[in-house]
Amino acid sequence: MLRTIFLLSLLFSLSNASVQDFCVANLKRAETPAGYPCIRPIHVKAKDFVFSLGIPGNTTNIISAAVTPGFSAQFPGLNGLGLSTARLDLAPKGVIPMHTHPGASEVLFVLDGYITAGFVSSANSVYVQTLKPGQVMVFPQGLLHFQINAGKSPAAAFVTFSSASPGLQILDFALFANSLPTELVSATTFLDPALVKKLKGVLGGTG
Repeated sequence: MLRTIFLLSLLFSLSNASVQDFCVANLKRAETPAGYPCIRPIHVKAKDFVFSLGIPGNTTNIISAAVTPGFSAQFPGLNGLGLSTARLDLAPKGVIPMHTHPGASEVLFVLDGYITAGFVSSANSVYVQTLKPGQVMVFPQGLLHFQINAGKSPAAAFVTFSSASPGLQILDFALFANSLPTELVSATTFLDPALVKKLKGVLGGTG
């Protein structure tokens, strides 16, 4: 009996998925773990499925880089499709520090300049490549990865994630931009306490 109910519910959900072509985000409603509620199809416009990533981000910051998001909140037509996108800009010497997206794999497409990118597998194998315009690199879900401007001019790339909510944790910020006591950071990273305090000072951490 339970198996029959399960199969019927599965068929029902699949039939709903096939009937509903899209779910343009209703940004006037609160976002839920499943995304935004849909606006009524009668109110959907072609512009809901179009978003511009043509304007470079502001790279005047500590990492000389900028990420311009194209998630459901900015790009309503992506809602419910299990995708998100962004633009990456790197000034000369710019860097996206080692970070991870717990909820998604990432594909990076280089538009301009040269970007050295890489990731570290769970077996601690390292995969690094310097990419030129037109080249694409994939970063598997949950693995630590980075991007660095490898040239003397600005670099830019588009990224796409395999989830509407890829999540983000930057390793340097996780270690040094919070109130985790210096002694604990030092003990778990084998770094000298003086260096930990210095890095906390740079990134705004305390403790």
